[in-house]
Amino acid sequence: WNDVVTATHKNGYEDVQLEHMLADAGGMQLVRWPKQFDVIVTDNLFGDMLSDVAAMLTGSLGMLPSASLGAPDETTGKRKALYEPVHGSAPDIAGTGAANPIAMIASFGMALRYSFEEVAAADRLDKAIANALEKGLRTKDIASEGQATVSTTEMGDAIVAELDALSA
Repeated sequence: WNDVVTATHKNGYEDVQLEHMLADAGGMQLVRWPKQFDVIVTDNLFGDMLSDVAAMLTGSLGMLPSASLGAPDETTGKRKALYEPVHGSAPDIAGTGAANPIAMIASFGMALRYSFEEVAAADRLDKAIANALEKGLRTKDIASEGQATVSTTEMGDAIVAELDALSA
């Protein structure tokens, strides 16, 4: 892993600061000082663990989108990509209306930005999410004790309403 990353760094990314770090130390550093990281490159196993650690910095797994981006095609410049929320399917809350839709919606925002080159639309979607949160809307996973909560549908509808207002 280190050899491949180091070789990749030397072949066109020397302007990026590279630091190798063990996953356990990376997790500790992520909690200690998250802003020191811009991008973390890791394999799937450690990426899953570190993304769960990072999720708790935001308060919930329901807040974090993710993207797995392949290398750009040499001919078309396009890349294969998979966008998904950091969280899994959450079968324990399926059908209860308690899931936080923000990570899924923000994952679509990443697709707009990185696959469809719709940066302005991605920015509006990010702003719509922020606006809904600024209004105090919270799903159960991110609500403070005693704070009123909204359902999955209500949070989604609020984000769509904010998006409509921004697009008008």
